[in-house]
Amino acid sequence: MSIILHDLAGADPDLRFSPYCWRTRFALAHKGLPVETVPWRFTDTASIAFSGQGRVPVIQDEGRVVFDSWTIAEYLEEQMPAPTLFGGPTGRAHALLINAWVDSALLGAIARLIVRDLLDVVDPADRDYFRASREARFGATLEDVQADREQRVEGFRALLIPLRLVLRRQPWLGGAAPSYADHILGGTLMWPRCVSRFPLLAEDDPVSEWHGRLRDLYGGLGRMAKTV
Repeated sequence: MSIILHDLAGADPDLRFSPYCWRTRFALAHKGLPVETVPWRFTDTASIAFSGQGRVPVIQDEGRVVFDSWTIAEYLEEQMPAPTLFGGPTGRAHALLINAWVDSALLGAIARLIVRDLLDVVDPADRDYFRASREARFGATLEDVQADREQRVEGFRALLIPLRLVLRRQPWLGGAAPSYADHILGGTLMWPRCVSRFPLLAEDDPVSEWHGRLRDLYGGLGRMAKTV
């Protein structure tokens, strides 16, 4: 039986763009697990009320319900140790650091470059909620938050210097093979790739080249993703 993944979608149900859901999609593919995805929208809290909270990703696995991308990764590792997502306790600890760094440093930096673009792809029923909630979060209009991004993108790219230093020495954050650390960062970068035409990365950036390799994994899961 397939695992059911409740996954954020835009007005187009095939446009799946949540950075957290993409982490889970890559983790499930890494494990080779069959999955059925169910589109979810920001204001559709009733459809995942069974999880006891109101955010995705949520998975249902033969009656068990798990939410939060990190918790889901740990659950998958416990249920199916091989192929491993973490490579053991040390790798899990390192992946937790990547998870915290991406969530605290990169997500906000990316949002400031693409948040207005997101308004164009969310479901019409979500647009008022999305604008109001994000403008309250940033203390400015979506248009003002995203303004002058052509000049500010270099600041975002500078945040990725540690990643470039690593990826010049080894093919994956996990070393010789991809690990959940790669899926955390790679899933996060699927977010702007799916919803915006604005180029966050230069084509010759080692991070861009690495992300291209990641998108080709698992039968081209990331490569075939719907984009705007």
